[in-house]
Amino acid sequence: MRPLVVTGAAAALAVWSRRALRAWGATPEEQRAPMPGDDVVADASDHGTMATTIDAPPKAIWPWLAQMGCDRAGFYSWDRLDNGGRPSADRIHDAWQDIRVGSRIVSRPGAKAWFDVVACDPPNALVLRASLAGNGEPFDPAGPWPRVASDTTWAFQLRGLPGGRTRLLVRSRGRTTSPILDLAGVVFWEPAHWVMQTKQFRELERRVAYATR
Repeated sequence: MRPLVVTGAAAALAVWSRRALRAWGATPEEQRAPMPGDDVVADASDHGTMATTIDAPPKAIWPWLAQMGCDRAGFYSWDRLDNGGRPSADRIHDAWQDIRVGSRIVSRPGAKAWFDVVACDPPNALVLRASLAGNGEPFDPAGPWPRVASDTTWAFQLRGLPGGRTRLLVRSRGRTTSPILDLAGVVFWEPAHWVMQTKQFRELERRVAYATR
């Protein structure tokens, strides 16, 4: 009987931990509320909403998001993991502020992979989409899908708060064509996303605070 109890407790803890990671910092209302980009990936089977509050208005945060990319400012997270070890920018670069629907943001150093900008509403919302085959190469989700593929969005919403602060919400949604990719998402990519996203939150807060002093 004890092994069953232990197994059940471990399973319950795993489910709770997964939900906590996917909803880090977000209230139940924020998790349920619609966000830009929710309609991009049809029949998304995976989603999560994370959030933080930054002591600056949306217009002070937007330029940092607009210049993201491995060929530009980086992603303000663990640079050795997502920017080839090159430090993310610590200032605003005017040359990297031109972002619009249809722009591409390089997502991996040294690889032909990118995010497509599918929604852009400065300084309120930015939605990025990555459609990747099992070999890591991009594909057009409007055409035939590879046998193994994933289609995901990474959406940022900046909601102004009283006192010149901002509620920054980040939502990921996606679907895959493979149970193996689904398992990899649960075991590896979801914890990795939590590690990278919480680091990005901290680094954005630090950079914005320094720039607005």
